Amino acid sequence: MSHGPPDPVPDSPAETATRVFVDHRELLFSIVYTMLGSVADTEDVLQETWLAWDARSRSSDAEPVGNSRAYLVRVAVNRALARQASISRRREEYVGPWLPEPLATPPGPDGGDVADGVVRSESVSMALLVVLETLSPLERAVFVLHEVFGYSHPEVAGILGRSASAVRQVAHRAREHVHARRPRYETDPRVRRQVTEHFIAAVVGGDIEGLIRVLAPDVTLWADGGGKARAAGPRPVQGRDRIARLLIGDAARRPIPDLAIRYRHVNGDPSALLLSGDTPYAVVVLDLTADGTQVCGIYTVTNPDKLSHLG
Repeated sequence: MSHGPPDPVPDSPAETATRVFVDHRELLFSIVYTMLGSVADTEDVLQETWLAWDARSRSSDAEPVGNSRAYLVRVAVNRALARQASISRRREEYVGPWLPEPLATPPGPDGGDVADGVVRSESVSMALLVVLETLSPLERAVFVLHEVFGYSHPEVAGILGRSASAVRQVAHRAREHVHARRPRYETDPRVRRQVTEHFIAAVVGGDIEGLIRVLAPDVTLWADGGGKARAAGPRPVQGRDRIARLLIGDAARRPIPDLAIRYRHVNGDPSALLLSGDTPYAVVVLDLTADGTQVCGIYTVTNPDKLSHLG
């Protein structure tokens, strides 16, 4: 008589549904966050997706799902699109420039610390996310699925309930729009880290000449305080001299109490996290010129609602 271990008890349908959803949760988060730029809205969409998936799994009348990944992505993407109208209304009422919520991401091969909390395997730079905000919701969905996550045009068509030819047209239009505003180039992460350190040191140290040297003549500053924290103004600021004076003057007039600086990867790029004691105070993400020598874009987020997970 065999006395070996008993056969494993098969998962219940509810357990199987939970396991499948958990297995795909990171992918769903990455896709939806890249479409919306908001962690809270992304979490809401994932909750709606889970409820739809759980209800489908419990239904005795529903046809079996042949490809759970494709089903979950389709539900999540379309739920995200359905939220766009309310998100757009909130953005219209937002105080000052709106920036995507910064996400801590794993470092590249150059190493470096990873922030505690939310860590994502897929990331899109802050600069690209800002450009994606200028697309229509449909254009953004097609661009994200095809260009970022590698879905074919027929696959995107199936997710969105459109024809493949229509998706190709939207994809072409979105790609041209994005590349006109954000040409494709990669900056060495070590160079980006060095430039970020020089930038922060110049601002904190009041070195206006050193700051001007690191800024491109046509640099733009986006400062997102959301009406809840100090920021540069109601609109993006342009011009090297103007921005240098603004940053140096603000740092001198209103120094951050108990300032601590940590260099973290945010949305895939080496960035600076400024803390007041142990409390996140600001995230600074820099976009560099194609040759990596100067800063062409400065993205600062001080809205505390967008920083709570970056401690």
